[in-house]
Amino acid sequence: QVLLVESGGGLVQPGGSLRLSCAASGRTFSTYTMAWFRQAPGKEREFVSAISMSGGNTYYADSVKGRFTISRDNARNTVYLQMNSLKPEDTAVYYCAANQRSAWARYDYWGRGTQVTVSS
Repeated sequence: QVLLVESGGGLVQPGGSLRLSCAASGRTFSTYTMAWFRQAPGKEREFVSAISMSGGNTYYADSVKGRFTISRDNARNTVYLQMNSLKPEDTAVYYCAANQRSAWARYDYWGRGTQVTVSS
């Protein structure tokens, strides 16, 4: 299994940027599909972005496409989410997730989340 720890959240003004990081334990990080989800107060957890094992394929929710970029550094067991042009509706707890199947499979491992607040 893999232990996931998110960091990089914080308070930012609309139009600003943040970069989230997810550090993973283990020596098999490169075998995992990685993803970011988010959950706003009173809402269901929703998919944000995913990246394939090698980083060759990326996927984005329509709501963040063109603004967010997912990447990974397998040598450092870390996945990133660069968030630009942030909007108030991006406010949520952001969770890192992993599986060994595909971007659209059930995610088996989850971090505890990091808070992102976009407010003027």
